[in-house]
Amino acid sequence: MRVHFILHETFEIPGAYLNWALERGHHITSTKVYEKEPLPETIDGIDFLIVMGGPQSPDEDRENFPYYDPKAELAFMKEAIAADIYIVGVCLGAQLLSVAYGAKYEHSPEREIGVYPVTLTMEGLTDPHVSLFGETLETGHWHGDMPGLTKDAVVLATSQGCSRQIIRFSPKHYAFQAHLEFDPEAVELLITADGEEQLREQSEKFSFVQTPEELRGNDYSEMNAKLYAFLDSLVN
Repeated sequence: MRVHFILHETFEIPGAYLNWALERGHHITSTKVYEKEPLPETIDGIDFLIVMGGPQSPDEDRENFPYYDPKAELAFMKEAIAADIYIVGVCLGAQLLSVAYGAKYEHSPEREIGVYPVTLTMEGLTDPHVSLFGETLETGHWHGDMPGLTKDAVVLATSQGCSRQIIRFSPKHYAFQAHLEFDPEAVELLITADGEEQLREQSEKFSFVQTPEELRGNDYSEMNAKLYAFLDSLVN
């Protein structure tokens, strides 16, 4: 299987998504947006598109992110949707996927940074792949926005701070606001990018933001294992 990653920042690494692809022996390519790498000219040659996160939104912001072209990414994702290849959008990628489907992304009711439980909806419990997670699971979070919904979108999981944690847009297209791919390396990069002092201040201000110490103390192995199970089920 040919897996292509769209990567928006050096500090937003694919973590367990990449490890899964490597361990399964898939052919891996990527577009490093932060290095101004162009997107592939066509979706041909890609079986699975994984669009990762970043501090951006689906809106254009040339002043702060001159290398980021959401219009081009959305056009590419629409091509992937039309080709009906596998697509997983993560965080910003989840929001972009929702916009590519015609929805409008929104601000999350709560800012979430850290590990907090998500609960599967009735639809999630009957989804052939997401149901493997069980009724609840601890997942990583690092966001202030969330995907929009179309009339056909199905919310599969929610959290106390965000009502749209996992969304199915079609049988092959899933949006994950939650970060099941987090591992110690990924979290350390995000802590460095945000700044320890800023995170401490946010942890005092917001209900669902952990301190750097709490972030480092989390065990990410179980969510990684559940992500592997989801991905194996999705593509097999």
